[in-house]
Amino acid sequence: MNRCVYEDVVRFETKSSSLSHFRTQYAYMHGPICIVICIFGIILNAANIVVLTRKNMMTSINVILTWLAVVDNLKMTDYLIFAIGFYVMKDPDLALMNTYNIHKGKYLEFHASFAIVCHNIGVWLTVSLAIFRFLYIWFPGRGKLFCTVTRAKITVALIYVTIAIICIPNYYTNFLDKKTPKHLNSSNVTCHAKYTVNMIDQKDPVFIANTYIQAIFTKLVPCVLLTVLTFLLIYAMHQAYQKRKVLLSQGHDQDARRHHEHNRTTGMLLAVVILFLLVELPFGILTLMIVFSPAEWMTKVYDNLGEFHELLALFNNAVNFLLYCSMSKQFRKTFISIFCRCLPKQNYRIINMTEMSQFNNSMNHNHLNTTHVQTDGHMG
Repeated sequence: MNRCVYEDVVRFETKSSSLSHFRTQYAYMHGPICIVICIFGIILNAANIVVLTRKNMMTSINVILTWLAVVDNLKMTDYLIFAIGFYVMKDPDLALMNTYNIHKGKYLEFHASFAIVCHNIGVWLTVSLAIFRFLYIWFPGRGKLFCTVTRAKITVALIYVTIAIICIPNYYTNFLDKKTPKHLNSSNVTCHAKYTVNMIDQKDPVFIANTYIQAIFTKLVPCVLLTVLTFLLIYAMHQAYQKRKVLLSQGHDQDARRHHEHNRTTGMLLAVVILFLLVELPFGILTLMIVFSPAEWMTKVYDNLGEFHELLALFNNAVNFLLYCSMSKQFRKTFISIFCRCLPKQNYRIINMTEMSQFNNSMNHNHLNTTHVQTDGHMG
């Protein structure tokens, strides 16, 4: 078989470990699976943005959820282009992440940094989501004053800007590497330069600094915070449940209903946080181990699991819509009022009258709910 020979690093296809074998076998499925997840995820997150930005949904929690949907869509749009270009339409005679097209190579370089920035923004938006809810539940008086829409917008802006700055070292750890053929095994073959993205030397101070920054500020600290906040929120939900039972036994139905709605909102946010932890915590631990492990460990273990982690992260980015619909009555009703207009008029009228009448009755039954919604980000 005639082909060009390049002086190159050893690729994962040549390794014999079980992890590299898993990566080799999984790589053929990774692209198509991720493309399907990205397409559905982009559509569902667009629906999230439309619903959460309605006037009746404008709360501090929903502001954070909106910008979480925005960054998730940015990430999935980027990954959709990447998966099509480097998995589905890859050059057949080159290894993955290699191309003869310099423009695709430049996009790969951009993707290597942009995906990290989007991911880390999503991490800290999730942390801020848990913190906002924690403050409201544990400090009802001061929490209402702190967890305002304005402060949520400021928090989102700070996260976006701060992550872009923190990731500056990461921009310099990746570079576009051009490789030209050293010799041919046949004089009848025309060879072209190939392009890939490589990392700078692992002993470089910039690489070391970036490793510690990513390990500590985007893995260790967020995961510890989210783990602690998760247990605190679960405890708070239990306390609220006990209080609701007391209120019901005393005949305070309206107060009990309000506590139930707040608990349901907390449960929904807990589902978002726990799903995030299930995806991020194991790979956060792997990232931390890189700091204290030999240099080859990153290539032999972490790199071989990278694509599977990306799949799980994309799935996590895509499923929030399903969580909102299944756990938030207000989200469902707002979604129906917006998107069910495309249904046949008769069907829409039936759905709209049923859902909206229930919604209005609920609002009239407990007028105080509006005040709580605008203050604490309730989306029950």
